[in-house]
Amino acid sequence: MSTSDHSAPAPAPAPASFAVSVPDVPDAELETEELDPAQIVSGTPVVTGKVLWEAEDGSQVRGIWQITPGVVTDTEANELFVVVSGRATIEVEGGGTLEVGPGSACVLREGDKTTWTVHETLRKAYHISY
Repeated sequence: MSTSDHSAPAPAPAPASFAVSVPDVPDAELETEELDPAQIVSGTPVVTGKVLWEAEDGSQVRGIWQITPGVVTDTEANELFVVVSGRATIEVEGGGTLEVGPGSACVLREGDKTTWTVHETLRKAYHISY
């Protein structure tokens, strides 16, 4: 006869379903995010965003992110995003060059080293898995 271990915590409930109109989220609702000066290649880009949902264990996050024109570098997480407005060229070190604009769906892999040339203020809705 075996015994069950009932002391394990119950899984967290699934997040509530929701919808948000990303273009209609005013800039005033976006919070300024610090951009490491070492990431800035040229220009004076400003990053803002808003987390809409985050898993209790921090393994996933969904939100809105915006960056003004300039050139920045980054090391990516596993991310799927859709560009809502603006345009950018994303160069992936050892990979391709991605031209993104309104309606573009993009997948970046964890560890990708990227250079973002933002031509027009870019706003995206994203899902990141860590």
